Amino acid sequence: MSQLKKIFKNMSWLLVSQIIASVCGFIWTIIIARYLGVSDYGVLGFAISFTGILGITLDWGISTHIVRHIATDNKTAPKYLGNAIPLKSIFSATALIIILIILILMNSNELTITVTLLFAIEKIIQSYLGLMHGSFQAFEEGKYQGIANSMINIILLIFIFITIFSDFGIYGIAVSYISANIIGLIYTYYILTKYISKPKFEFDKTFCKKITLMSLPFAVTGILSSIYYSIDIVMLTNMVGTYATGIYNATYKLINVLTLFYGIYTAVIFPVMSKFYKNDERMLLISYEKSIKYLMLIIIPIAFATMIYSADIITLIYGHEYDAASSVLSILIWTACLLFISGAGNTLLNASYKEMTVTKIYLMAAIFNVCLNLVLIPYLSYDGAAITTVLSDVLIVIVQSYVIYKTGHRPNKKLYYDIVKIVLGSLILGIALYFLNLNMWVALPVGIIIYFATVYLLRVFDDDDKYVIKEILGKN
Repeated sequence: MSQLKKIFKNMSWLLVSQIIASVCGFIWTIIIARYLGVSDYGVLGFAISFTGILGITLDWGISTHIVRHIATDNKTAPKYLGNAIPLKSIFSATALIIILIILILMNSNELTITVTLLFAIEKIIQSYLGLMHGSFQAFEEGKYQGIANSMINIILLIFIFITIFSDFGIYGIAVSYISANIIGLIYTYYILTKYISKPKFEFDKTFCKKITLMSLPFAVTGILSSIYYSIDIVMLTNMVGTYATGIYNATYKLINVLTLFYGIYTAVIFPVMSKFYKNDERMLLISYEKSIKYLMLIIIPIAFATMIYSADIITLIYGHEYDAASSVLSILIWTACLLFISGAGNTLLNASYKEMTVTKIYLMAAIFNVCLNLVLIPYLSYDGAAITTVLSDVLIVIVQSYVIYKTGHRPNKKLYYDIVKIVLGSLILGIALYFLNLNMWVALPVGIIIYFATVYLLRVFDDDDKYVIKEILGKN
């Protein structure tokens, strides 16, 4: 089987699982937001974002480091996994203590503290899941990760329905997350030991110290990345209140659903890029170029259409209680486009052992994000937080593109022409939808026809793209 076929085989498993996750996530986002109301939904958003920032210390970048290493040497998996699992226990206990201390210092109320600690426990479980899923990626066995993800999301949706039907409130929602992930962890560990690699449990202090230090750049990058993606929700809660947080969080959940495809692509392409860096730098650059092109081909037209129908989308999904979120959605949708570009760049740099460079970029972005939030949130509330997020992403893309260019990974000029064509096709789509003023449901099929007809006429697809499509369809 060719490397390309293997990539798409893994992607197909993860794509199916992510479609299931997107559908389930979309459903529970709607029903939880409507069930809890804006303020309690703001508490939930704060808990998830706050633990998301400090939750990086649970993993300490170890999973990413191990994926890269095991991908190039599968025989080291038992030792790495056997040491990483007990090492994570130490990080988990430390993180819980830190989270509790910070919440007390922030004078958080009892509800916020309890819900946040429950989600911290969920993050601990997810940390172990991330390590095991990383092993699946390193062995290029994406089907197991796909099955596990599907199972967790379906079970979580069922638990959330039970919670709402039984009226267990926000605590029941938090426990649902924990329970679904515990079941997923049990299944994942069983698959890991039976089909992938059985961890050789030990606590080699020297080895643990080594992987901790080598994972540090990934940890710092993860913390900084989480800060500039989640600190706005934490700052909104403390500077404006939980109502503003609820409005912003409702929109952010929709953006997360859109960016799930990026997560699939990264999970599959990162170990492959690591191998390319070691064996074939030309293929490394080609995989980066194609990543940018295909991701932009999907997300840019979605962004233009979302801007036009933002009010309709919010009302349809959340009801009129969340009408204020339409302006946030019109702004925040562009962070999805920028995330796809920066995500491909991060994958390239991490696979090329340039993780310290990525860390520096995110440090710059995190500082910029916090400072701009301090200025804009008091005046523009949730809209200010949305503007800050987009501008932070713009900064990352600019700096990252410069670094990639300077390191010698210079994309073919054709990539830039293709991006211009994709933007032009999306702009034509946006103008057409604006002036046609169609009902949103009618605009969906009409928009797809307009966009793909425009892309075809602009000749966005070249011979290489046609080859890739034939590979996917199994016609080569």
